Amino acid sequence: MTMSVRLAAAYAHCKQLTATHGRTYYRGTQLLSPARRSGVYALYGFARMVDDIVDTTTGPDRLQQLDDIEADLHAALARPDHRPRHLEVLAVADTAAVFGIPHEYFDAFLRSMRMDLPDSDHYVATYRSMTQLRGYMYGSASVIGLQMLPILGTVGDVATATTAARALGDAFQLTNFIRDAGEDLDRGRVYLPTDELAVFGVDEAMLRRCRRNGQVPPQLRRALAHLIAITRAEYRLAEPGIELLAPASRPGIRAAFTMYRAILDHVENGGYRVLTERARVPTPARAGHIVAALVHRGRF
Repeated sequence: MTMSVRLAAAYAHCKQLTATHGRTYYRGTQLLSPARRSGVYALYGFARMVDDIVDTTTGPDRLQQLDDIEADLHAALARPDHRPRHLEVLAVADTAAVFGIPHEYFDAFLRSMRMDLPDSDHYVATYRSMTQLRGYMYGSASVIGLQMLPILGTVGDVATATTAARALGDAFQLTNFIRDAGEDLDRGRVYLPTDELAVFGVDEAMLRRCRRNGQVPPQLRRALAHLIAITRAEYRLAEPGIELLAPASRPGIRAAFTMYRAILDHVENGGYRVLTERARVPTPARAGHIVAALVHRGRF
């Protein structure tokens, strides 16, 4: 298989990964141009591959797998003729070259992923403060927004757009932490900052007890409402950045923005049962967000 054929297969593979595992995300990308869409799929596919190694595999070789992927990526970024082992690496290296994505963003991402592995020197199981969590989120979320920015294109002030892109990545990640709190507990991780929870009388023991019995005591409701407020503040910081994107990119990102933000509404409307139930945006509501984004495009 020639490199061009294999590259096309790599992008197709990343598209399928996005459609299968990131359905909300995928629906938002359908409003992007084909070239930009393929770049987003490559970023998602690479991140998904690494996430799967960290979250769904076991054994001491996970760190070695990340080391091998990092070495393979560095080689692909440095030498266009390098033939990566993984299709995801091939697609993301090509995307980085096409759109000029800084290579250090990928290093930051892999560094944060190592923080999820018990065998790593950087491992963190429980995050105590929002400051500590933001250190992790820089690599797990902020850089995703920064990687996306060259693909989406910008108009106006780049510095402001960069700040908004980081905030959007953080808003999506914080939403995930709230939505997936129960699943994360099962993996031995607590991303909800325990200092923030403690203010409301919630500790790790209560989280695990509520995971077992399905109860949502008032203390937990108040703590989750507080974290949702923090997350909504990130969305407010990110939203003005949508108008700083290239016009063709705005509808897709606005749709993803509104769909992901809506997860917080469903957490609230579902009684904050994130430790036992996964909040989802119903399909008709997702479609409505996409239509709203298309209508919004007419304003520009």
